[in-house]
Amino acid sequence: MDKGFEDAKSVIEAIKAKGITAVGASGYCWGAKVVTELAKHGHIDAAVLCHPSFVTVDDIKAVKAPIAILGAEIDKMSPPELVKQFEEVLKSKPEVESFVKIFPGVAHGWTVRYNVEDEAAVKSAEEAHADTLEWFSKFIK
Repeated sequence: MDKGFEDAKSVIEAIKAKGITAVGASGYCWGAKVVTELAKHGHIDAAVLCHPSFVTVDDIKAVKAPIAILGAEIDKMSPPELVKQFEEVLKSKPEVESFVKIFPGVAHGWTVRYNVEDEAAVKSAEEAHADTLEWFSKFIK
């Protein structure tokens, strides 16, 4: 995770050096931990976590950037109970805009690993992708 964070930081610094003024990052599974670190240290302007892994309540307490968390109903890495704890922490931080949603009937990885023949799976993934784009369009200008 530390290498991912350092690599991402380097990329963001290079992008900003080119004149980009707002950067958002989306992390899936363990990538959510990297994005959370970026959001804690002021490197990004908005974050989206999809079926996060290894993210702790203390991590969420330290987030400074607007953050959306999209969780799965069936997820051992970040069960709904943990995602709800994230939501409670974020509600106590009015200075950080947040959006938390738990998708019913889906399992860890549903936004990127789904059966394209399964209409419900496709619909859930597309909804998560739309939520992600909507979140970024709100904060990355």
